[in-house]
Amino acid sequence: MQADTTTQTLDINGERRTVCFPSHHTLLEVLREECGLTGTKHGCELGECGACTVLVDGEAVLSCLVLTAEVGERPIETVEGLQDGNALHPLQTTFADLGAAQCGYCTPGILMAAKSLLAHNAAPSRPEIREALSGNLCRCTGYHKIVEAVEGASVLLRGEAWEPEAETIYGHDVDS
Repeated sequence: MQADTTTQTLDINGERRTVCFPSHHTLLEVLREECGLTGTKHGCELGECGACTVLVDGEAVLSCLVLTAEVGERPIETVEGLQDGNALHPLQTTFADLGAAQCGYCTPGILMAAKSLLAHNAAPSRPEIREALSGNLCRCTGYHKIVEAVEGASVLLRGEAWEPEAETIYGHDVDS
């Protein structure tokens, strides 16, 4: 017996893609398997880790819990859509500058959750950043540099100058 399939045109990272997929497949499965967008990571597949976070209509969602057939024509953004040509998104820049990503497995989900936060709150406090990222688990870091990277990206997105504190980079204050 053949599984029911759905053909649907999805708006992914500003590009319309017509895909055919089993009707029961999640957005995570379709993004990775049918669209080749492997930046979105398989984690727990239970909605507990945040590794699969993408934006749908600008809101952070766990793609392992969303059936693709339910997305309709709402715009989907994955980590592959963050950079503009060769220019990194400020979140990507600050994460790289601060070493906020270690193994990188959780990073795409964290970046997307942070992008959603910054779209709604241009100047979040550290507690607000922690709250927004509370659904994203990372086993490699202590989260401190991640929070600082989101904070730095918020400054850059507001058009202000940002440079990481020497203590963040070197672990202690460095004389100029």
